[in-house]
Amino acid sequence: MKLQTQLLSLTVAGAALSVNAVSRPNILFCIADDAGLHMGAYGCSWVKTPGFDRVAADGLLFNNAYTPNAKCGPSRACILTGRNSWQLEEAANHWSFIPDKFPTVMEALSINGYFTGFTGKGWEPGVPREGRTPTGPAFNDILLIPPTPEICNVDYTANFAQFLNRRPADQPFCFWYGSREPHRAYEFGSGINKGGKKLSDIHHVFPFWPDNETVRTDMLDYAYEVEYFDRHLEQMLGELERRGLLDNTIVVVTSDNGMPFPRMKGNGYEYSNHLPLAIMWKQGISAPGRVIDDYVSFIDFAPTFLEAAGIADGTSGMQPIAGRSLADIFRAGKSGQVTDVRDHVLIGRERHDVGRSHDEGYPVRGIVKNGWLYLRNYEPERWPSGNPQTGYMDTDGSPTKTEILNSRINPEQSRRFWELCFGKRPAEELYHIAGDPACMHNLAEEPAFHGRCETLARQLAAELKEQGDPRMFGEGRLFDEYPVANENNRGFYERHMSGESIPAGWINPSDFEPAFPER
Repeated sequence: MKLQTQLLSLTVAGAALSVNAVSRPNILFCIADDAGLHMGAYGCSWVKTPGFDRVAADGLLFNNAYTPNAKCGPSRACILTGRNSWQLEEAANHWSFIPDKFPTVMEALSINGYFTGFTGKGWEPGVPREGRTPTGPAFNDILLIPPTPEICNVDYTANFAQFLNRRPADQPFCFWYGSREPHRAYEFGSGINKGGKKLSDIHHVFPFWPDNETVRTDMLDYAYEVEYFDRHLEQMLGELERRGLLDNTIVVVTSDNGMPFPRMKGNGYEYSNHLPLAIMWKQGISAPGRVIDDYVSFIDFAPTFLEAAGIADGTSGMQPIAGRSLADIFRAGKSGQVTDVRDHVLIGRERHDVGRSHDEGYPVRGIVKNGWLYLRNYEPERWPSGNPQTGYMDTDGSPTKTEILNSRINPEQSRRFWELCFGKRPAEELYHIAGDPACMHNLAEEPAFHGRCETLARQLAAELKEQGDPRMFGEGRLFDEYPVANENNRGFYERHMSGESIPAGWINPSDFEPAFPER
């Protein structure tokens, strides 16, 4: 196969390494599915995460970690390739393919002497090309009885132990722990009935949702599943300790995108792309316990792993990589802003879940810099969360979503929830996220902020051009023309409007609004 030939033609393993194979660190990459910044280390009291908190206390806690694209497939593609989603052709989209020209870091590590594998959710949703395993071989055979029917029945910890048992003694490993939690669906009331939580535990409901019993219950159910992810993380840390492997293992804990709630996952706002990140490496991080304010992106993980593994530039098959290794932060020994160059990140989106005519996406590019967020919406006439007639398919079905959709018929204040979560948006948005993290007050139309908009827009465009973003060269249509990998989803809007009954398991039947009046 072309990709395998490409990788195998590279300088392999020890001949290309700058460090001895015995000293190369192991890597445990732990990624929750749709978890926001609800970790104890960030001051959240209604979600208990001792595993994450331990990694942060014994390593580094990052205050400004962002995914370039807040949806499962493209976010994970950025992690694996070290490239922004707009540099990945069809892999910028949800339900896509990763082109063979883009090797993943797991593939590169495997070719260079690492034992690799994953449990739970790897790179998806999408369809790997024949013969490719973007996150290595699967270890999903050992099952358990989950605490709710909606939680995955794969025993993540036991499968990790099996992976370690099969690892050759002379090989370092890279393992991808991909929890399927807290992805929807949830057992309604599980946070209260099984997790022992109370509605009053939540001190703050986001201002773009109604604050009522249904929404709070939904949030607690989410919390219950975040804690399930964290329990397996704790157990994996214990497994490494028992085997004497923890000290020389880089442990990374993060999430792929924000909460699976309206105006979060799949959007371009602060709570969509700003994610938890803690990294521990007892033998490789100076002055553990530091809190880092540098802006870091998911595209920084791949070059970090390659550098730690001693895989030189040009021998990974992954060049050029857009990300920057975090090794300088590991070595720095200081908290706060470690390097001046890390003062911003870029974000964006193309086609996520289908549901618009001709499978069109909702293209966005943005820049987060020094407490400000600037967004450019390239097709503001489109519905950002998908068309009403097909259930706003870019937002997962949930009790909170249903509450907000029902609120659209009510006057004034409650309709505002619908407008914020599902209504159309202007071409430009600017938010002072340092003081408005919920992104409630768009400053782009205020004359006093026109200069800031122009400055951020110029920097954004210049960097996107340098990175070869097709949208900067009048070729944005390409992202809508790439094939949808899931046959059931292809042409969803036209097929639904013609009367065909098509299952769409991630939204509720009541979300469809066939007679929605245009404003």
